[in-house]
Order: sequence, then structure tokens, then C-alpha cells
Amino acid sequence: MKFQIFVCSHQFYKSQTSTYLSARLSVFANSVFTRLKLYKMWVEGNETPSLGSVPVTEGKFEDMPKNAQRFVAKWVGICKPTSVYICDGSEKQKNELIEKLLKNGSMHRLPPYENNFITCTDPKDVARVESKTWICSEHQKDTVPDVAPGVKGVLGQWISPENLNVEIKDRYPGCMEGQVMYVIPFSMGPVGSPLSKVGIEITDSIYVVLCMTIMTRMCPEVWKVIESSKEFVRCVHSVGCPASSTHKIVNNWPCNPEKTLISHVPKERLIMSYGSGYGGNSLLGKKCFALRIAGCIAHDEGWLAEHMLIMSVTNPKGEEKFIAAAFPSACGKTNMAMLEPALPGWKVQCVGDDIAWMRFDENVSRTLINCFKQFIF
Repeated sequence: MKFQIFVCSHQFYKSQTSTYLSARLSVFANSVFTRLKLYKMWVEGNETPSLGSVPVTEGKFEDMPKNAQRFVAKWVGICKPTSVYICDGSEKQKNELIEKLLKNGSMHRLPPYENNFITCTDPKDVARVESKTWICSEHQKDTVPDVAPGVKGVLGQWISPENLNVEIKDRYPGCMEGQVMYVIPFSMGPVGSPLSKVGIEITDSIYVVLCMTIMTRMCPEVWKVIESSKEFVRCVHSVGCPASSTHKIVNNWPCNPEKTLISHVPKERLIMSYGSGYGGNSLLGKKCFALRIAGCIAHDEGWLAEHMLIMSVTNPKGEEKFIAAAFPSACGKTNMAMLEPALPGWKVQCVGDDIAWMRFDENVSRTLINCFKQFIF
């Protein structure tokens, strides 16, 4: 939106001193600039976001809530994709994307099984990289515990906003040149439930889109939740291989392990991941959202997001007990949650094997949910 400011001249009496005139002009100028600033804020908050000349090849950009449009438009301007694809989680879209991966050799069918596929990754991109995972806050003490001088802490890594901005500017501008930007609306937990939270992930990886259809509830109804709540977690992901990249692609698996960075800005409900296609680093609804950002949201709202399994055990009398158990990674949460009893009459049911969202009321009644749609091992 373009606008012009017209300033009318005023007749001042000759008796006014130059000091008085200068003071009046200064007050007038400050008033004009203050109103200009307020008007600029109003315009930016109400203008219709635009993708410029970047086409939307699937979905309707105008059907998204305005705050979602602004988020996508901002990153389209930074990442410079050739087109935008808005995901809806439908079988039609899923089958189309599977065919694309089969065609370019990134995915292969497993002939003995129906609807089963194998994807081979770059050997350098096969795990979560804690050494390249950062939490950003104004003050270090808000992210990690104080340790003795010269001692490196082991409970998380802090990065300042200034240093994070440097890293972002070194990676994201133009990172999707020659690629498609996929826009994923998703819900952690049942769509519309008061126990759930929603997010939008933008990515240049079809593999990420397909896995998010399994792990989260991806559907157009998420836009309605964002429209009504005005809140969502912002997730930005790129494998870091624009068309101009000279980086060697191994096994048709694009990644940029030398520049991998996973960062979280809890205050802004923002997650940014670069350089890795591995699930724990690229499916931002997983540990990044469901545990780290959700942990901060839970702190603010009075509930818990914990690294815990949820299961039930039923004895031969039909008495069912629910169990929540906290183990670190690789210590048996999945093994315990998916036990198959050998004793007659006993039954074990797995509710969740990784992360539990827990809410308590004034009577200490507990409501626990597995925020994921299905399991991804």
C-alpha cells in the first residue's frame, strides 16, 4: 500500500521568536513522525500478504488465515522457492508425492509388502545432532543451568539472539532456489481439542511432508483453529541444497551436514532447522515442538510436556491401571510401552512411547495424551 503525507504551511506572527518557532516545529515534526510510525504499523498489520511472482501450484493461499499468510510470505521472500505447495494431508496429495520420490530415485518400493517403501539416506545424516541443537533466549540463565567457570554444561546449549541472526543470514537466504516450498498445517493432538496445539511447517523436503502425514494430524481444519486462536508454532526447515548448490548428493538424499543447525526460539514459538533431512532434525513436530517448545508453552499455561511413555496394564480381573514412565533416550521407553505379556489373562496397551502431555485439575486429576497421530520408529 502506498500513501502520501501532505503538510500544510502555517502563518506565524512576526513577533514570535526564532526559539519559539523552532520549538513549535520540533513538536509538530515529532507528532508527524509518531503518526507515521503508528500508521505504518497499522498498514503492515492489515495489508494483504503477497508471494510476489511465486506461484502456488497446489492449494489456495487466500484460504489461509492472515497471520499464516504473513508467516509463509516472509519466508518465501527469504528462501526464494520457485513455487509454493500447500499441503492438506489427503490421500491424493500423498500418492502424488510418493510418485515424485519414486521417480527421482529417493524412494523405492519394498515388493513383498503393500504400501511399504525404503529410503536410503546420506551416511552423514542419520541421527539427531545434539551438538548442533540450540535454544535462543535473551539471557543464558533462561536456557541452561549455571555451571562452574571453565565447565561445559551438558543440559542444553544456549545461543544469543545476535549470534543466531548471524547463523540464519548465513544459511536461509536463497536456500530453496529451484525448489518447491511445501506448507504443512498440522495439529499435535486431536484437531480442535483444548489439549492440542497447532503449527505450520515450511520445508523443501517431500520426505518430510510424507512423514508428517503419518506423525501429525495434517488437514485443512487446522487453518480454522489458527484463525480462531491466532496462535501457532512456526516451523522452518530446509535441507540446504538449492539448485545452485555444488554439494554432492549421496543416495538421492539432499542434505548439508557441514552447515546443519537446529534452533529454537521459545519466546517466539519458532523452530528453525537447516541442513538435515533426518526425522529427528526435520520433522519439527517431534522433539523440537512436542518436547522443547511445548515444554515452554506448558510452563506458561500450567501443564507438563515430558519425555515419557504412557501405557496401561490390565490384570486377569479386568482392572486397568495407566502408567507414565520417564526414561532417557535409548533406555527402553518403546520396549516397555509395547510389551506383549506372556502371562495368561494379562493385557498391555501402548498409548504413547515417547512424549506425554499431562494436565492436572484442582483435584489433581490427570489427563494424559500422546500428541502424535501414529508412531514413527
